[in-house]
Amino acid sequence: MDDNEFRERSEACLGKVAKWLEDFDPDEVDFNTADGVVTIEFAAGAKFILSRQAQMKQMWLAAGSHAYHYNWDTGKSAWLDDKDSRELFARLAEAISEQTGHPVDSI
Repeated sequence: MDDNEFRERSEACLGKVAKWLEDFDPDEVDFNTADGVVTIEFAAGAKFILSRQAQMKQMWLAAGSHAYHYNWDTGKSAWLDDKDSRELFARLAEAISEQTGHPVDSI
């Protein structure tokens, strides 16, 4: 993937996550965006960070004490974990469910 394609795919990913987070109760899950980063904060004080890593052409998710790195899989049209091939949006929904104490639908 070239730099332009990565930029487009990573921006689409970050935008999709931000749009999804808009539907959460801001007293439970709040977020903000900056260049290449979505920061997610929870009422209990936990913070997750989803960021674009241009040098590696990956998306990184820091969720609690866990760090995940995602590569774009063209065949599946998805960001997949470089260790276990788990899809980014599914893992993010699971991690948010753990923080909020109730299930949330994936993107």
